[in-house]
Parts: sequence; structure tokens; C-alpha cells
Amino acid sequence: MKAEKIRNLTDVELKHQERDLADQLFKLKFQMNMGQTESLKKIRGLRRDIARVQTVLREQELAAHKTQTKTEKT
Repeated sequence: MKAEKIRNLTDVELKHQERDLADQLFKLKFQMNMGQTESLKKIRGLRRDIARVQTVLREQELAAHKTQTKTEKT
């Protein structure tokens, strides 16, 4: 998933996306421990996608805090 696509999502959509990715990661890890799959690339990709989503959520949170602080000062 591209960061540009992630940035176009709303907060609710981002949190939902993060939850879905975490569920997928859990299932893949479980399958790997059971010996059913050896898809390391998928696990690595999911971890990176989760990190991207969390990064964008944090950026939006900081931007909202910054605008709130500016309005309080004036």
C-alpha cells in the first residue's frame, strides 16, 4: 500500500485499516508457527503497511494539535 493512498483516508478509515492489517498479520504468524506457510515477504509487507498507517495517523494528530495551538494563541 502506498503512503499517498493512505494519506487520502480519514481517521476512522485509517484505524479500521490498521486493525485489518493487524488481524492479517496475526493470522499469517499463526499459520507460520503451525508450519502451514512460509510467506516471510507477506509478513514483512504487512508490518511495513501497519507502520505506514500508524505514521500517517500520528502526522494527522500532530497537525491537528498544531492548528489547535495556533488558534489558542491568537
